[in-house]
Amino acid sequence: MVFILPLVLSYIALVWFIVLWAIWVLGCWTARKRYRLRPRSPTSTSTPSDVPGVSILRPLKGLDTNLYENLESTFTQEYPNFEILLSVADENDQALRVARELIAKYPRVNAKIVTGDETVGVNPKVNNLMRSYHLAANDILWVIDSNVTALPGTLARAVDALQSCTRSGKRIGLVHHVPFAYSTESKIGSRIEEAFLNTNHAKMYLAINTVAVESCVVGKSNLYRRSDLDRVNGSLRPIKSADTTNRRQEGLYGLPAFGKFMAEDNMIASAFWHELGLRHDLSCDVAHNIVGSMSFNDYVWRRVRWIRVRKHMVLLATLLEPFTESILLAAIGSFAVNNLFGFPLWIFNTIHFSLLLYVDLDVYVSLAGHPLPAAIRWQFLAGWVAREVLSFPIFFLAIFGDEVVWRGTTYRMRRNGEVEHIRPGAKEGILMRWIHSLRKPQYERLDAETPPE
Repeated sequence: MVFILPLVLSYIALVWFIVLWAIWVLGCWTARKRYRLRPRSPTSTSTPSDVPGVSILRPLKGLDTNLYENLESTFTQEYPNFEILLSVADENDQALRVARELIAKYPRVNAKIVTGDETVGVNPKVNNLMRSYHLAANDILWVIDSNVTALPGTLARAVDALQSCTRSGKRIGLVHHVPFAYSTESKIGSRIEEAFLNTNHAKMYLAINTVAVESCVVGKSNLYRRSDLDRVNGSLRPIKSADTTNRRQEGLYGLPAFGKFMAEDNMIASAFWHELGLRHDLSCDVAHNIVGSMSFNDYVWRRVRWIRVRKHMVLLATLLEPFTESILLAAIGSFAVNNLFGFPLWIFNTIHFSLLLYVDLDVYVSLAGHPLPAAIRWQFLAGWVAREVLSFPIFFLAIFGDEVVWRGTTYRMRRNGEVEHIRPGAKEGILMRWIHSLRKPQYERLDAETPPE
């Protein structure tokens, strides 16, 4: 038995290594297949009466990096029937000036500013969107963050995808876009974030959505129907009703029901999946996520925040994350092939990391539409290495805690992704007080700015 155990463990390790590499290759293949060609949608040249109307909801908070160009990209969409609702909670918000300039520049675009919020929970983004949600003239909503730029054909192609079905005949309830980061500054945190989103995150995100055994959605840019949202509440329990068309959850439903969650976008997607039996789709566009000045601390605590959010939403998947990272996977694979075949460790690890870098850069090329620019090549590669090395320290920092800081406000994560405010002066553990004392602010505070992402 003593001699059999290492053999059994070696085979298990080899299988896990092969499975993870298959997932990585699937993500790379999906990126090549889906993003290297972006055909123009026929709806982009249709008449307004021939296409469904879309209400574009953009929550604003302060002067995000590249804000003017980000917002302008929605004014220039090649789609004949849409309106733009720019949501600003504070009437003195600095984003208002940018919004007014764009409305004046594009007088033919149906766009308006919606000021003031409606408190339905602790999530400030949801509160900010509530008035626009009620005022939207169309059933199809495109909720897009203020730090995202979209290509002119993005909306048309997303509407095409929303009106389709899966191969099994299930209706598409939500169309989302894989984030593609673009760093405007050579700050260390910005470069690590850029490398992470454009390689490891992208290939895993694409692979998981290709397999499509569970909902997996990032809320940078999501398109869905309000009539679907008004039937779910985030309980993730299938709606019990004989009427499959108009069935609706009891009690609080719609966008207000998601104000208690930190990751409301992911919960909305999961609600469509589990409560209505709908599915998601990725169009052939990316959400160009503009990354501004991000320090090393900013990057670390951003990753900590979202690991803690996932821990309270999908605990098992979160606990498995370290075993999907390249360094631990290299150790697992080298243990297996050395025990089973006597393969030299240094050769195995050289091949493993060389192929991984090739795959990740290929994913970058597919999403970007061009090779890695020479001007940022070495900074990007340094960011890529730093991301791989930091994955374990960040994970262990995140897993032993429930507090997160989001736009200067501290929250405590609760079960199922719900969140609560931590009042200033509330008691914290000694360890958390020490950790927070090391932490610098995540962003430069603007006048009149208080909490979303």
